[in-house]
Amino acid sequence: MSKDVAVLMGGWSSERDVSLVSGAAVAEALRRAGYTVRAIDVGRDMNALMGALRPRPDAVFNALHGRFGEDGCIQGLLDILAIPYTHSGVLASALAMDKPMAKHLFAAAGIPCAEHVLVDRATAFAGQAMDPPYVIKPMNEGSSVGVHIILKNEDLARVRPENMPAADRVMVERYVPGREITVAVMGERALAVTEIRPR
Repeated sequence: MSKDVAVLMGGWSSERDVSLVSGAAVAEALRRAGYTVRAIDVGRDMNALMGALRPRPDAVFNALHGRFGEDGCIQGLLDILAIPYTHSGVLASALAMDKPMAKHLFAAAGIPCAEHVLVDRATAFAGQAMDPPYVIKPMNEGSSVGVHIILKNEDLARVRPENMPAADRVMVERYVPGREITVAVMGERALAVTEIRPR
């Protein structure tokens, strides 16, 4: 009998569409590998989610992106239900998603971090937080959601604050030029090196 894997995807974060695409790809790959797969589009109705997780799967593949999927929320629910899942646990997820806290931990471990300040939205979008070049970003969104690079003061004119997820405070961080490289680590093993090249 094949293992039963529930793939959680969708959700209601600003990264819902990306999550649906990656979740569908994961579900298809798992089916090809011989697993029994339940693809679950997660909504805010927790009773519906609990129902979709009955009978209890052998494991959950967490393909949720952004808030509520990568910040420890869904991990906490799965811990309560005692269902094994992919992804980091509650604490690691919550700390990694909170940019100021993650940077605090990085600095404490001796990892250089760009200078930043936490300010209200009005201050950030009025260009009063620091001299350019800098980056305005939400404090707890995934990926590049709501990120605005300000190389010179005139760049602020093209920024639409309403395109950034609602939050009282944002991070304004010194811009660091260069390539963006990411490396996933599983246990003690570094996986493929990937360069992120936005359009």
